[in-house]
Amino acid sequence: MADAKTGRLAGKVAVVSGGAGGCGEAASLLFADEGAKVVIVDRQGEAAKKLAEKIVASGGASIGIKADVSNAAEVNAAIDEALNAFDTIDVLFNHAGTIVVKPFLETTEEEWDWLHAVNVKSMFLMCKAVLPTMLKAGKGSIINTSSISAITATPLEVLYCTTKGAVHQFSRALAVEYRDKGIRVNAVCPGFIRTAHGIREVTELSAQGVDASEAAMKAMQGRFCEPEEVAQAALFLASDEASFVNGSHIFVDNTFTAV
Repeated sequence: MADAKTGRLAGKVAVVSGGAGGCGEAASLLFADEGAKVVIVDRQGEAAKKLAEKIVASGGASIGIKADVSNAAEVNAAIDEALNAFDTIDVLFNHAGTIVVKPFLETTEEEWDWLHAVNVKSMFLMCKAVLPTMLKAGKGSIINTSSISAITATPLEVLYCTTKGAVHQFSRALAVEYRDKGIRVNAVCPGFIRTAHGIREVTELSAQGVDASEAAMKAMQGRFCEPEEVAQAALFLASDEASFVNGSHIFVDNTFTAV
């Protein structure tokens, strides 16, 4: 555990949604290691609490909160609990999200509404809950997890691509609106990641005839991205090192979107 006075997030309070697993877990641990007090918000409440306990046992400061971030009441309660514990919020990493892999004509209206709630509405709710505190302080950094799918289309992922396209523009527009208030808003955009989410995506694509083989993965981005590599990009955007990075999309995809 880094010294809380010298880490890259020293003195900051960071909220991580979807923070108990995958890239969110990697970010929670990394942020804590860089001196932040970390609020882990996840619908898997026990996992969030156990991860927070691990951080505390290592000398850090953290709490885990169970919340469905697509639900306004639960989001507001979670942010109230975070503020009661740590008084302020300097960083928000909106990472919670999921995927539907399905032919477009088989996609239901219920799935459309549900994935937009999880992937897009959640960011709207979390930002609305956190921004007043950041505005009061006159500073803050928000990082939203977008995807290569915001700008590159994949068969059977019309719904997912649409939600990530929304996250892309949500991040940019929010940055423009709050730039002169001291708030930075950026998006981190991973390629295929070695997480439960990423492995499930590849498995489901392959099962439905899309080439997501090891050879295809090597051609597209060389290898799977590791969750810690996404967390490192989020750390940079959260830190004061990115003080003039605002309204940007940082692709963590090893040239997937460059070719």
